[in-house]
Formats: sequence, structure tokens, C-alpha cells
Amino acid sequence: MSLTAAVVVAVLFGAGVYLLLGRSLSRIILGLVLMAHAANLLLMVVGGAGRPPLVGEFEQGEKVADPLPQALALTAIVISFGVTAFLLALARRSWVLSRDDRVGDDVEDRRIVGVADRWLARRWRRER
Repeated sequence: MSLTAAVVVAVLFGAGVYLLLGRSLSRIILGLVLMAHAANLLLMVVGGAGRPPLVGEFEQGEKVADPLPQALALTAIVISFGVTAFLLALARRSWVLSRDDRVGDDVEDRRIVGVADRWLARRWRRER
């Protein structure tokens, strides 16, 4: 893998993770799309350059591209398209219901954390 391709993949993954950690649904979707593109680029770079596999006859010593990373990249493209379409549908539904793009806090999760904290405090007092 060339250094340029490695840097591009690293930047795409980094930008994707940064966007994924935001509270906005549009940023989350863009982060996942960037990470999917980075994964596809990584798979294509790993496959190497060369003549396409299974096309014509090959001469002795001619370099042939590995078909497995190409098949994995095609599969990853289809899966990322489906996930992106699903996330866009969820984001649209969220926008229709709340007219807001931000992901809110989960009230039930905070309640469970409070119950666990109280249980741990009681147990700690009993052990002392």
C-alpha cells in the first residue's frame, strides 16, 4: 500500500469518527458514509494493481489483481448503501416528529444509572 493511500484512508476514518461522535443526525450519517468510503478504499488498495482476474489468457509473470478484495468491496458498497438509506429514513422520521436534528439524552438510561448508583451506595455502606 502506498503512503498516500494510507494517509487518505486514515484521514477518511478520522473524519468519519469525528463526525460520528457529534449529536446531530446529519453528522452521524455523514460520518458513517465517510467511514464506509474509507473501508472501500482500503479494500481496493489491498487488492493491488494488475490485470483484472478471469479476463482472457495471462502471460507468464504478468501481475493479476486479487479478486477477493474486489468482491468484498462490492459487498461493502451494497451494505453501506442500504445502511445509508435506512439512516436517512430514520433521520427524516425524526425530523418529522420533533423538527430537530439533534440526538437527545435517553431519560430511561439516566434513570437506570441512578438506580445502580443508589444500589452501589447501599452496598458500600453495608460493607463498612
